[in-house]
Amino acid sequence: MLLYVVRINILPQSAVIIKNHKMKNLVEKQRVFFNSNKTKDIEWRIQQLKKIRTLLKENEPLLYQAIYTDFQKSVFDTFTSELSLLYTEIDETIQKVKNWAKQKKVKTNMINFPAKSYIIPEPLGVSLVIGAWNYPFQLSLLPVIASMGAGNTIILKPSEIASACSKIMAQLINEHFDPAFFKVIEGGIAETTELLTHRFDKIFFTGSVAVGKIIYQAAAKYLTPVTLELGGKSPAIITEDCNLKIIMKRLIWAKFFNAGQTCVAPDYVLVPQSLEQQFLEVAKMEIEKEKFSIQNENYVQIINTKNIHRLVNLLDNEKIYYGGKYDEQSRIFEPTLMHHVTFDDKVMQEEIFGPILPVIAYQSLDDAIAKINEGEKPLSCYIFTSNQAIKNKLFNEISFGGGAVNEALMHITNCNLPFGGVGESGMGSYHGENGFRTFSHYKSILEKPTWMELSLKYFPHSKAKLGWIKWLMGIK
Repeated sequence: MLLYVVRINILPQSAVIIKNHKMKNLVEKQRVFFNSNKTKDIEWRIQQLKKIRTLLKENEPLLYQAIYTDFQKSVFDTFTSELSLLYTEIDETIQKVKNWAKQKKVKTNMINFPAKSYIIPEPLGVSLVIGAWNYPFQLSLLPVIASMGAGNTIILKPSEIASACSKIMAQLINEHFDPAFFKVIEGGIAETTELLTHRFDKIFFTGSVAVGKIIYQAAAKYLTPVTLELGGKSPAIITEDCNLKIIMKRLIWAKFFNAGQTCVAPDYVLVPQSLEQQFLEVAKMEIEKEKFSIQNENYVQIINTKNIHRLVNLLDNEKIYYGGKYDEQSRIFEPTLMHHVTFDDKVMQEEIFGPILPVIAYQSLDDAIAKINEGEKPLSCYIFTSNQAIKNKLFNEISFGGGAVNEALMHITNCNLPFGGVGESGMGSYHGENGFRTFSHYKSILEKPTWMELSLKYFPHSKAKLGWIKWLMGIK
């Protein structure tokens, strides 16, 4: 997932010192607030979750306007891809957080008889959430909701690239929440760099692999636990037995939704050589049927001119099967299909993150699997098949963060499924209870009564005692 445009801000040294001092004070105030134990009260957490839900609901028109300013995205697509997921997550957390936060009893082994064992979830402390630009509300506020539900304080740094969305989040949140509990910091690389010099108890980052490595290095200074939601080249694998007509509707929608600026979008398609031409023809017909455009409210702008240039650089004009046109001024890049693509082509060297779909023909499924496994582990994988054996083979032989069978993108809408990557596509997961766990520590407790004490572990030692210990531990 692409995150930052590099900008160099030259500030007077005095201005830098003042800014650094303010951030240091903010982190310290949040630590003091956390140590007051106020956030550990479950009812108080629920009140904050209800507050942010009300804030979003009452200001929906402002949110729609902000995202239209950044992307020219429709109300329909903004609600379905941003606000609906936030409302669902908030409602799920409000309903279930008491149960998630309960002390949980676990079995005690015989060697500790008589005793009881249990686990106590507790918040980690001061958390830093760094959001991404492509779904600016969802990818900033979903982890915030998880952190809030778990009982942490939060500093949110939205992406400056979606500037209108960053501004409205800062305005609404900073006007309605105590900064000692929840604060939005706006800015670019300089502000993020400064934030990372301070000690946090949890850092949650959504963005590119390159920036993820920087975050991880900064966190290592304090041994701060990190969740990284990154990206990668997520394949869609077509098999000969698939229902091409039905799956094409799902695949084309998933690829070109948000103009392909989605971390879990199908990055490229692997199709049997025998189906390649038919696949391309059906894909073209489906694109034309969908009539992707801002006027039809089912398409958006590319976020900035830099990313238009990046996408153009990935094209090979001789391999364009359909589309390939763009307008730099309006930042519109039309849905594009590429054929005769190989893994050596430029378009296959980085995550596309835009409306270009390379189609690669394979001769055998084993060849396709081998090529996927030569690269980094993808964030998502989409399998289009009706064959149970093929499905199991792909699950078993390809490592990926998450995905779907005969569908694409929609797995992220189920808050019962943990969302996260593996390897270079990320570490850790969230959504639903998994988000609560991500922002919590689970204390393990063994509790013994004082009315009885076995002498087995104490001196003097004997063969009989050792025999009893082995028996109690189930060791033969």
